[in-house]
Amino acid sequence: MLTVSNVSMQFSGRKLYSDVNLKFTPGNCYGVIGANGAGKSTLLKIMEGRLQPTTGTVSMGPNERMSSLNQDHFAFEDSVVLDTVIRGHQKLYDIMTEKNALYLKPDFNDEDGIRAAELESEFGEMGGWEAESEAAQLLQNLGIDDSLHSSLMSDLTEPQKVKVLLGQALFGHPDVLLLDEPTNGLDVQSISWLENFLADYENTVIVVSHDRHFLNQVCTHMCDVDFNKITVFVGNYDFWLESSQLAAQLKANANAKKADQIKELQEFIARFSANASKSKQATSRKKQLDKITLDDIQPSSRKYPYIKFVPERELGNDLVRVEHLTKTIDGVTLFDDLSFTLRPGEKTAFVSQNDLTTTTLMQILGGNLEPDSGTVTWGQTTSRTYLPKNVNEFFSADDMTVLDWLRQYAAKEESDNTFLRGFLGKMLFSGEDVTRTVNVLSGGEKVRAMLSKMMLSKANVLVLDDPTNHLDLESITALNDSLVAFPGSMLFTSHDHEFIQTIADRIIAVGPNGLVDRADTSYDEFLGHAQVQEQVAKLYA
Repeated sequence: MLTVSNVSMQFSGRKLYSDVNLKFTPGNCYGVIGANGAGKSTLLKIMEGRLQPTTGTVSMGPNERMSSLNQDHFAFEDSVVLDTVIRGHQKLYDIMTEKNALYLKPDFNDEDGIRAAELESEFGEMGGWEAESEAAQLLQNLGIDDSLHSSLMSDLTEPQKVKVLLGQALFGHPDVLLLDEPTNGLDVQSISWLENFLADYENTVIVVSHDRHFLNQVCTHMCDVDFNKITVFVGNYDFWLESSQLAAQLKANANAKKADQIKELQEFIARFSANASKSKQATSRKKQLDKITLDDIQPSSRKYPYIKFVPERELGNDLVRVEHLTKTIDGVTLFDDLSFTLRPGEKTAFVSQNDLTTTTLMQILGGNLEPDSGTVTWGQTTSRTYLPKNVNEFFSADDMTVLDWLRQYAAKEESDNTFLRGFLGKMLFSGEDVTRTVNVLSGGEKVRAMLSKMMLSKANVLVLDDPTNHLDLESITALNDSLVAFPGSMLFTSHDHEFIQTIADRIIAVGPNGLVDRADTSYDEFLGHAQVQEQVAKLYA
């Protein structure tokens, strides 16, 4: 069990939180949520001991071990892949290294023999003889082939390194597991495996993530960093989100009778109790949910940007026709002889095992890159706006303010300061924020600025490459809802399961050997169809 006692944290006079008292118990997964800058990752660093709190302590039970996900993808470049995973249990790895070094000594003596025997005993008690097989199994489950297990980390691609470091964090069944954005860089299959692994994990898991589907699948509790404090709520992310909205609604409706409010709460809890996502957790979670009272739910202070795309005109009969499209980069064929036709009104998600494939396709569809061969023909009534994955090129003007930056994309009648300030205010650029220079904006602020630019275009076709990248949960939710309601057409890529599932009505998987095109299909249906997944596997064979 991990205990946080009277912890407070300040940076440069700014208070993140104070008097935090929490207990994290085995068998539960705690999702840490909060606005950008609230101190989510800081909390994990305090728990791990990498940061000292202003006041308070963090403690674990005797002989308990903590493990965390290393964020430095290049930290083990000279280490063998299998050894890198075993280093997740540093004490075990040190014992293994010392005893192996002893046996390699050319002048091995009696004293070395005694020490080796001690190490062998401790190694066995810690499960050392199963270490390599456990590490190998973790790597296989995460999609790292056996042929790479003896390679150096420097020989791996960055997505492969991400998987190895995740295996390192999971290795040896730590008593407390800290995961900061564990789904970043993972493919769909690896995320699905991790969800199942954590749902069955018998020890304590604490996770920070912007992936709503992931939080819903694995979390039994949410730790909400808000109002300069941290509060633990029973349930997954959706339960927290809807309960905070319910709390705000009940608070606003001051004239409602207490009995009516209690009835509304009970109906809300009953609905969620019946839909617990993991059977192993469902019974205990339902018991905990049933104990919730009106005083237990609290409204959130989160601010959501106002995002609404309104097309200037409707689409005609044609959207886009792609014929015999081919593109090779650095000698690698991303797609060859690609052909498809999209219909007006469709919202199409493009997926691939290789992010470069979908990004390149979006660049071609968005008009920012030429194919090696083939054509893209847009319908005459289409007007398009494009959000690239990397938006930095749009913010290179060092001395341009946010207000002036947006003005260059506004129509004449919308270019005055009053309109633009109001527009940016809805996108959470308030007060003096609009006079900041664009080169100092954070990644999330740049994406929100780009979304503002796209809304002003009044286009009827949106081309979006991983639009939730850099956004916080509140902005992701607002964008998600706006795109569901968008009356035009969309072509997009995303790593966000919930985003694809709720928006897309057509899924196209793209690989070097062609495509798999499924119209009128949700993402869950696409992933759950065995025959379709066999076809997808052939795209990369």
